[in-house]
Amino acid sequence: MAEREQDTGLRSRLVDVGVELVDEEGAGALSLREIARRAGVSHGAPRRYFPTHLSLLSAIARRGFEGLAIQAGEAIAAHEGDPREQVTALARSWLDFALTNRGMFELMFRHDLLESGHLGLRETSLPLFGTLVDLVARARPDSGAEPRIVAGALWANLHGIAQLWGWGSLQLAVGADDPEPLLRAALDAHLGQGVR
Repeated sequence: MAEREQDTGLRSRLVDVGVELVDEEGAGALSLREIARRAGVSHGAPRRYFPTHLSLLSAIARRGFEGLAIQAGEAIAAHEGDPREQVTALARSWLDFALTNRGMFELMFRHDLLESGHLGLRETSLPLFGTLVDLVARARPDSGAEPRIVAGALWANLHGIAQLWGWGSLQLAVGADDPEPLLRAALDAHLGQGVR
């Protein structure tokens, strides 16, 4: 029993260290050797809990999805009863997370991790998209557009805003110092004109 608790503790510590490392230095810094060094274990120890590098990265990315889901859930709950405002809150939360957790956001949406099937990462990411689809359907009940397609286009737009803003490209292109007008324009484009 004590050995199992120790294993669980070390496994969790390796993920915690990975989360700290990605926050400090970005996704490119996530080597098994560096995570092991920072966790104070041998460089081979992570392999005992994570058979591949991708499985450890997936566990770290899963923490990101969990954090984003909590943040988005709180934002949505604050606007109960108004689907458009809930979509806005979710979109704003998504963009805020992406801009304040750039390394984690990059890691979370790495295609190789999502496709790898490690730790059910897709099953962790898809419910949040499902929430967006549901909110889009309720915000546009008579539009005739497929909610999953509209949500996918909005989602892609949000990722594009986050990426280009993070690179500094949008600020230069549109002369803005705040992504909020871009967020509003994306919402209006996908949901129709909203109340200002």
